[in-house]
Amino acid sequence: MAEAHSAVAFSFSITHEGWDVNFDREVLHLVWASGIRSWKKRLARFKNNVRNGVFPAPLQSLWAMMGIVLALRYANNSFIKYTDTILQYLPGTSYIWQIVSCFILSLTFWLILIYIVRYTFKLMLMYKGWMYESRGGQKVSLQTKLWGLGIKLLSSKSKPLLYSYQGSLPKLPLPPVNETMKRYLKSVRPLMNDSEYESMIKLANEFEKGIAVKLQRYLWLKSWWSSNYVSDWWEEYVYLRSRTPLIVNSNFYGTDAIMLHSTPIQAARAAMIIWQCLQYRRLIERQELEPIRVQGLVPLCSWQYERIFNTTRVPGAVSDKIVHYNDSRHIVVYHAGRYFKVIIYSQNRILHPCEIEEQIQSILDNTEKPYVGEEKVAALTAADRTHWANTRTQYFFKGINRQSLDAIEKSAFVVTLDEVPYEYDPENSKKLDEFGRILMTGKGYDRWFDKSFTLCIGSNGRVGFNAEHSW
Repeated sequence: MAEAHSAVAFSFSITHEGWDVNFDREVLHLVWASGIRSWKKRLARFKNNVRNGVFPAPLQSLWAMMGIVLALRYANNSFIKYTDTILQYLPGTSYIWQIVSCFILSLTFWLILIYIVRYTFKLMLMYKGWMYESRGGQKVSLQTKLWGLGIKLLSSKSKPLLYSYQGSLPKLPLPPVNETMKRYLKSVRPLMNDSEYESMIKLANEFEKGIAVKLQRYLWLKSWWSSNYVSDWWEEYVYLRSRTPLIVNSNFYGTDAIMLHSTPIQAARAAMIIWQCLQYRRLIERQELEPIRVQGLVPLCSWQYERIFNTTRVPGAVSDKIVHYNDSRHIVVYHAGRYFKVIIYSQNRILHPCEIEEQIQSILDNTEKPYVGEEKVAALTAADRTHWANTRTQYFFKGINRQSLDAIEKSAFVVTLDEVPYEYDPENSKKLDEFGRILMTGKGYDRWFDKSFTLCIGSNGRVGFNAEHSW
């Protein structure tokens, strides 16, 4: 790596004069601050998990239920028997323990009511009739109108967090085999002549009456204990077990808003985009993003946000794996064949854009030569997956290679500062084609194709990204 840091926070030695203790206060402060930040994030996650677990009911409703139970206990003699039953299992019968028994009873009623509402909400989300009706106007059926009103009433009591709807989303339905065969035959019909299609019908019937019965039974069992019986197998067999290079077979790219060009200064644009990405990561970590809802009613699954940052694909001999780190305090910047580890936090705050710009500009002004093998090491991530896995085991198992690899893979994301401009000209389509080609492949060794995404900054300030697909 072009930039490395090492420090010893605490050490002691024994000499003939006694023992000597040395410690680095700055490093100990960083360790302490890191621990505090980690515990704050854990507490925030715990609080969010509680809120998500009881959504759509707000936490304040528990105290309302507590007030109702207390009022009923002291206003209705017949209600006392419920709290007295709980008192039998408590250490005492004093006024404090009576309050505790009321709290336990109210908590029980509250949880039962919440799960009834959540299950009702899940059942309502199974309704798909709204998909086949026109939006607005008089053509919407009464059934869909009532359904929409019910969804709004059940989900408008509190502001949802990013993952608030996850526990209420219905499971992926398992279609019957005969329906799957009908759809399959319908999809292949335009691709076959009459004789080929008749042969395919026979094969489909044999499959439906044969091994499909057993396979359908397995899927049925899995659908009961899995919210989505397809996603893990899809990720494993379609993506992670593929041995072909990622560079053109899996990864994809995205371009800048080509009609706008805010600044031609590469360091300034890079700093602002990096800062915006970090702000977006904070919103995800705090679950402050509002989940996407179709037509403002039907929520979509939000788990895909979890692995946008701090994620990498690790090669394996047979199958790769997706590794997500809970936190990362740095990014990695690639420029002119060199990798730089850039710290993005200072005193538990994200660096301001101007502070990031200073670091980016210092990298652009740096004229040091790459270390041996550093410039093109990312070409391994563009190679065959088995070859990359074997090379990783052989050459990146320990030492400086391992430390450098960890710095890249544990980064929030990778940034590439290209030395060529990204150009767009509405009169010359070849420039946009070249724009896309640079983002997709670059030079073949200046994108870390295993990272969830590599942010690419052109020398003229335009931006794009290259993203790994499986996460």
